Amino acid sequence: MAPTVAKNILIWLPSPLGDAILSTPALAAIRSHFADARITFLASPVIKAFLEPTSSCDEWIENKESFLSLVRRLQSRRFDTAILLKNSFGSALTVFLAGIKRRIGYARDTRNILLTDRLKPKRQNGNFVPVSVVDYYLNLAQRVGAESRDKTLSIGVTDRDREIFSITFPEARKSSGPLIILVPGGAFGPSKLWPPQRFGELADQLCKHYKACVVLSVAPTPLEIAISSRIQENATWPLLSLANRPLKPGPLKALFERADLVIANDTGPRHIAAALNRKIITLFGPNNPAWTQTDYPHEIQILGQADCAPCDKPRCRPKEHTCMLSISVSSVFEAVEKMLGTTK
Repeated sequence: MAPTVAKNILIWLPSPLGDAILSTPALAAIRSHFADARITFLASPVIKAFLEPTSSCDEWIENKESFLSLVRRLQSRRFDTAILLKNSFGSALTVFLAGIKRRIGYARDTRNILLTDRLKPKRQNGNFVPVSVVDYYLNLAQRVGAESRDKTLSIGVTDRDREIFSITFPEARKSSGPLIILVPGGAFGPSKLWPPQRFGELADQLCKHYKACVVLSVAPTPLEIAISSRIQENATWPLLSLANRPLKPGPLKALFERADLVIANDTGPRHIAAALNRKIITLFGPNNPAWTQTDYPHEIQILGQADCAPCDKPRCRPKEHTCMLSISVSSVFEAVEKMLGTTK
């Protein structure tokens, strides 16, 4: 297809934080290709907070209004092109009713008739074939002529965010050892969570052998606050936790920017770390790494072993969580030594 002539482009970003960060290579490619166009991002306030500042768009629309109100708002903006990174029937119906002439997205979620340009996701036996989310979005960019092979993730941090983080966590600045972030939660579901007891054991080893400043990065939800408490109960060394000192998205990015190492379940903050060029150890259990493969060179992936893995299910059906339990504290610590060097 010939390159599109577009002057006023709407890009509807995905809702999960990890997916939004994984879309940044496609967003950069579209910005580069349509250098003279006006590009507007549509996203939730949370996604906007994590992706700002960015040079990939000229303006944001925060998706926090009613369906009909959003339709009218988009109508008034007279967009000529809508690129739907969000996979939903509602997003396609919204831009259709808004009268946007060209509507590009994946043919799924029963929305085919609402799109002018349809990409077919790969399927086998009725199921989606695992494809890197980065490539998934780059294929949409390619559909409008914005071809790119650059898979580099990118998010920005402001000086004000760095200042707020330093004030909130002065221990990180004063520590003589490395700053190591543990990410023990995950919005996907409990199946991908490494046990809190093991995070506690690992934290003790990091403090003992590296004199590390260990920060537990948890979301402000009852479940993740409880996980933080269990880790601290199982650790003998003092740990810092966002459960006690929560950070807004901007200062949270500043925290990750300062990290010497991030150890995480397969969840959104893992992609924050990659977008900020940090060293990462990711623990995989039920989720297939192919979905989020970025070819990032500073990551060690540890895959849990089980006959049922990867199942890509949010809850574990067997009584024992075999895949995540197969990942030992010693195997994770060995990966730490590869990243930070062995201790004496």
